[in-house]
Amino acid sequence: MIEQAGFTLRGRNPDVLTCIANLSNDEVFTPPEFANRMLDTLADAWAASNNGANIWADKTVKFLDPFTKSGVFLRQITTRLIAGLSEEIPDLQSRVDHVLTQQVFGIAITRLTSLLARRSLYCSKHANGEHSVAAGFDTDSGNVWFERIEHSWQDAKCEFCGAPRALFDRGPELENHAYAFIHTHNIKARLGELFGADMQFDVVIGNPPYQMTGGAGGSSDSSIYHLFVEQALNLDARFVSMVIPSRWLAGGRGMDDFRTKMLNGGHIRHLVDYTKMSTAFPGVDFEGGVQYFLYDQKYEGPCEYTLFQGETQMPTVKRELGAYDIFIRDHVAVGILDKVISRGEPSISDILTNREPFKMESNFRGFRKEPKAGDISIYYTDKGTRSVGYMTRESIEKNNHLIDSWKILVPKAYGERGAIPAMVLGKPIVAEPPSVCTGSYLFFFCGSEAEAKSILSYYSTKFFRLLVSLRKITQDAFRPMYSWVPQQSWDCEWTDGALYEKYGLTEAEIEYIETVIRPMEIGT
Repeated sequence: MIEQAGFTLRGRNPDVLTCIANLSNDEVFTPPEFANRMLDTLADAWAASNNGANIWADKTVKFLDPFTKSGVFLRQITTRLIAGLSEEIPDLQSRVDHVLTQQVFGIAITRLTSLLARRSLYCSKHANGEHSVAAGFDTDSGNVWFERIEHSWQDAKCEFCGAPRALFDRGPELENHAYAFIHTHNIKARLGELFGADMQFDVVIGNPPYQMTGGAGGSSDSSIYHLFVEQALNLDARFVSMVIPSRWLAGGRGMDDFRTKMLNGGHIRHLVDYTKMSTAFPGVDFEGGVQYFLYDQKYEGPCEYTLFQGETQMPTVKRELGAYDIFIRDHVAVGILDKVISRGEPSISDILTNREPFKMESNFRGFRKEPKAGDISIYYTDKGTRSVGYMTRESIEKNNHLIDSWKILVPKAYGERGAIPAMVLGKPIVAEPPSVCTGSYLFFFCGSEAEAKSILSYYSTKFFRLLVSLRKITQDAFRPMYSWVPQQSWDCEWTDGALYEKYGLTEAEIEYIETVIRPMEIGT
């Protein structure tokens, strides 16, 4: 690996990218240190598959960042190429011109980021300006393209990205976030239009936008990062490397096909996963963490997987990513899960309701604060505070047969931002009949108070919550996240010790659970 060369042509140092602020959580600027880790991973893979060749000493390799923001990937690539090609192209200006005009290309996501990227790459927002370090361009934009394009509306949404028309059908004075890279049915033809040639890229690399405001309907945002990954794969580049949220590994609306393709294809050569977003991107934080992967079109085999659990880097291991329908992030937990699954016990999700079990949303307030004769209790949350209201039995539209069941209410969401050890789930509530709840809760239903207390003891164990954590990668804790938790007999109080013995866990496995899961103290 070559040492990084300073990009100091004409005495300029354009690096302001280590301290630049992010625009938002869906447009996260990549720190130079993180970009360099990705480029090191790429260089190692290139050398391993090309008899030790140095990718930075190859003047034919073409790179594309199709969603450039600060320009950090383009700049770091350029820095490495300028150093690596010094023997083949001795003249510095000729070398810079070759790299910038023939090897490095970008598509900006907004007009502002196009200017920032050109400033990072060319030392000037004008690629052909007097202050530009490149002498080979005849346009302002150089190889960093941006033009406003429009969404392709089909009724209320864009057919390509799902953007709601009510929010993004706007005038030219405002950004409409119609990203050129994913707003096309033929990406190869689109790149030919943008860069004026039949382009074949060897490496596609970058950090795409993560979500579209309101794209899931109502006030919910929808994920779009997978659309950029899929489009990049359509380019048939040798390598694709991207930074994306880790939540696709286990969940996400509309992610099932994407997850199946990525986990089972065998082409992901490296995967570096951070359970805590701020470990990789200081000052940025959201649930589920972040990762980068290296997809090698010509590689098929196990993936070299590195997990950063909180601040701690775990040993790199080779993993078969498609062993389960989702990816289990910690390989130690795989052995525990295998022991549980091998017993073939029914899942506790069979006695767990799904979201909005009584067809009342979390913000439902159609109840009284004081009871009247014949009323039933309704459990709800108001600004994080748990409360109980009252309403008539006749007003319940769904799951009426469960009104008179004993229930263990469990929060539908609980977030910790990658904390280790983790609680995983919020504290439960024992609800005696007759009772219902708003969409703030799901619940386990059972036939008696004694069974309810037994389930409660099981829920509070670290063993139970570890098995949930394997599928729960964000704050959402809906029914599918519980599917690997087996049912028990509900005639006793369950403890971790009893469960460790029942499933034959080793001392190392027990220590692992005790290390990563916090105790949960609950009343009955």
